[in-house]
Amino acid sequence: MINQRKDAAVRAGLLITPASWLILLFVTPIILLALYSVGLIRVFPDDPTFNVEGWSAFFSSSIYFPLLWKSIRTALIVGVVAVLLAYPVAYVLAMLAGRRRFTLLLVVMVPFWTSFLLRVLAWKVVLSENGVFNSFLAYTGINADGQPIQFIYSTTAVTVVLIYVWLPFVVLPIFVSLTSLDQRLFEAAADLGARRLVTFWTITLPLTLPGVVAGFAFAFIPVIGEYVTPTLVGGTGGFLYGNSVADAFGAGFDWQTGSVLAIALFVAVALTTMLFVRSLRSGGASVGMVR
Repeated sequence: MINQRKDAAVRAGLLITPASWLILLFVTPIILLALYSVGLIRVFPDDPTFNVEGWSAFFSSSIYFPLLWKSIRTALIVGVVAVLLAYPVAYVLAMLAGRRRFTLLLVVMVPFWTSFLLRVLAWKVVLSENGVFNSFLAYTGINADGQPIQFIYSTTAVTVVLIYVWLPFVVLPIFVSLTSLDQRLFEAAADLGARRLVTFWTITLPLTLPGVVAGFAFAFIPVIGEYVTPTLVGGTGGFLYGNSVADAFGAGFDWQTGSVLAIALFVAVALTTMLFVRSLRSGGASVGMVR
């Protein structure tokens, strides 16, 4: 009984610090934003008192909801494509690369060594009218008329750059899930005559779904509120919801509206992520029952 109490005290002590940081740096700012959005707290002397005008304007606006859906759609595309691209890379590194897996993983992580802004700005050179991509199309004759294709300053450009930026983050959790698999499962499957494809669908993929979900979340959550990349390579065509939040707090200096937009974004991210995780879990359970 005494040992159980000591273990409980040790676990509580270990949890206090991370829980305190989580409450201080995540929960508290969300609560303050929510209170500020309805005027229950004030930052500046001319801030309005309690009111719901910001929320009324948000729900009655014909701009914010389409913009929010555009950001969610872009984040979903980036997350799904990044997972589809990252899984084969992680599979080769974890299952086929042998002793070189960590060296090759280091190569995948090389983009982390350069500035985020530098990587995004480099894509402006690649996608611009006189950039690498248009030059390649003209040189190979694919673009026969010689008129440069407008890739830059569009939602497509934003999507491509965001996939590139967040792809290494998606590789990591999938790689960890693959390397932690029990190799005896594959040996048993081979002894029972299962082919590699059957083994992949019945053993590898279901057991690595947590890594897939984590990788998707690593891309989806930051992308849905992204505003730096759309500003640099998106222009007016790639304007996303995060840009409206940044404009409200920055150029517009309307912090109450910015708080409303930020809280709405937080709710959208939480609900979308929960729905996706639940659907993956139910899908994985169904596959397991069928097999």
